[in-house]
Amino acid sequence: MNDYQIYNGRVISQHKNLYRVVCDENDIVAEISGKLKHSTANLSDFPTVGDFVSLDRNNNKNGNAVIVSVLPRKTAFIRKAAGKRPDDQIVAANIDIAFICMSLNNDFNLRRLERYLAVAWESGAMPIVLLTKSDLCFDTEEMKKKVDEVSSVAMGVDIVTTSSIFDKGMEQVLDFIKEGKTAVFIGSSGVGKSTIINRILGSQILKTSATDSDDKGRHTTTTRSLFFLSNGGYVIDTPGMRELGIENADFSKSFVDIDELAEQCKFNDCNHTSEPGCAVKKAIKDNLLTQARLDNYRKLKREASYSGLTSRKIQNNKLNEMFKDVGGMKKAKKLTKNKL
Repeated sequence: MNDYQIYNGRVISQHKNLYRVVCDENDIVAEISGKLKHSTANLSDFPTVGDFVSLDRNNNKNGNAVIVSVLPRKTAFIRKAAGKRPDDQIVAANIDIAFICMSLNNDFNLRRLERYLAVAWESGAMPIVLLTKSDLCFDTEEMKKKVDEVSSVAMGVDIVTTSSIFDKGMEQVLDFIKEGKTAVFIGSSGVGKSTIINRILGSQILKTSATDSDDKGRHTTTTRSLFFLSNGGYVIDTPGMRELGIENADFSKSFVDIDELAEQCKFNDCNHTSEPGCAVKKAIKDNLLTQARLDNYRKLKREASYSGLTSRKIQNNKLNEMFKDVGGMKKAKKLTKNKL
């Protein structure tokens, strides 16, 4: 039986091996216990911003508090760790809303948005698209076209057009974050995540940078941090992501249109290439679906299927896909052997 009391708190920021934790309304510094450190097999097992944790104390009177365990997460936004590491990385934990931020200027990219939506749906949080910097999109018709394009790939998702300069959309954003709810802001560098958070917090808490002459914002946020709203909600700011590697993704929600079309194909195993009676190819021909969206769907599914595999297994999978219409792996291995 333990002879010390356990306290619970929530991680609000991390700086290398130290964590800031809110515990009984106290903001304390904590580090993980040696037992927890040595029992964690994956990067995702370590505490992250938004996590609820158990500690050995609720103050720093006798040094740093010690995190003894991470409580079960109800949701988590997960991406594949950058580089060659097979680990996944928790961007934010215990989130209710994932605000996907994309500016209406040079950052506008539908294929990247599809990637974010697939990961956001998988997280268990509700994705909402924030189209930022509308004040930099001077052509009204062009902006309407972009909003329509986003609507075509973000089925069932709320879309909010914002401008931090004119406070456009700020009240709408704040309305989503009810008391007790946690929202994370994600997106590329310089899309204005920190600026929006400053607006809804009502103070210049986060450092921001002006837009460059090439119409691109500059990266400012370097760490993830959780902040408290006056209405009882919580927001998490994150650094801009140069890449969002897919560890797991929910394609049934992010590409529901393609899945529904595939059910109408003549053949159950239709590859949507040259098969007769393919409803997906017909939709592309009828301008109801773009070839670019189908190509990205295939790309993301391949990426998700390769997650966690060794380079040899990935190569075998690629060969299997290349030759699945002419004998599968046996044919692929035979061709590979003949080349050696």
